[in-house]
Amino acid sequence: MRHANTSSSTSTSLHGAQWRRSSRSTGMNNCVEAAQLGCGRLAVRDSKNVTFPALLFAAGTWTDFLAAVRDEALGNLD
Repeated sequence: MRHANTSSSTSTSLHGAQWRRSSRSTGMNNCVEAAQLGCGRLAVRDSKNVTFPALLFAAGTWTDFLAAVRDEALGNLD
């Protein structure tokens, strides 16, 4: 797995981003939202706190993270 290539940004600098939620979301605003930013970047934010800073990832880093979650490869995070 690659080392995380992340940063954070205020939501105002992401004005106009098209945020998407999982189709498995229950509609309770307890979700992660993601927006493709172009230039191989992706923003991720908490749907409960959309005014808080979003995390920015290289698209490949986010894809690797999702694969690790799907494969249960993260180990015990307690």
